[in-house]
Amino acid sequence: MDFIPAKESPVFIKFFRFYTKLLFKWRFKTVWLKQEYEPCSECKTVYFLNHHSWWDGLIPLMLNEYRFQQQARAIMEDKQMETYSLFQKIGAFSINRDDPRSAITSLRYAVKSFNRNRASLFIYPEGTITPAGSSMNFEGGLAWLHDKLDEVDFVPVGIYMHTIRHSKPELHLHVGRPIRMNESLSKEEKTAHFETVLNQMLDELRQTAGFDDSEFEHFL
Repeated sequence: MDFIPAKESPVFIKFFRFYTKLLFKWRFKTVWLKQEYEPCSECKTVYFLNHHSWWDGLIPLMLNEYRFQQQARAIMEDKQMETYSLFQKIGAFSINRDDPRSAITSLRYAVKSFNRNRASLFIYPEGTITPAGSSMNFEGGLAWLHDKLDEVDFVPVGIYMHTIRHSKPELHLHVGRPIRMNESLSKEEKTAHFETVLNQMLDELRQTAGFDDSEFEHFL
């Protein structure tokens, strides 16, 4: 399958963010947000997220449009891009996980995207939807980007849905602090560190979400 680049449409994004906000309000009892990172006026950011449901693909749009307001793009599996072509209009581009050479093309495209002012990228390092509660196994793309990008913040975003208090699910989002990492680490060591950070964040979400919302605010 050929590489599918992002083709942002400001008009479509304006419409789709309104539609998506209504969709989240209809689907979830409450969307909660704990935000420990606010990009500065010149900051560039890679956000890495866990991927347990179809809804995860819409969360970057909501976070960026209503909080971060950066020039955001997202990496999306080519099979999903082919099925949901509208994501191309909101900044998604494809990656073929089964073809290493093609995957490098996508990652290089991601690096070039950071030539834009206030650029950001949302990436799901697991590469595909995985069962909630399982230990994450990141692919190497996130560490590869960390090696190639200078002066870019790498920020974890935890996503957790539950029905502890209501029959209608609640959604808890946690935007963490930028990761600080020794540049001498190998790609494998960086990947393991990224995994540990996000796994710990999700463990904390599972323990507090639905029981203690004191550090969260109503997002939607």
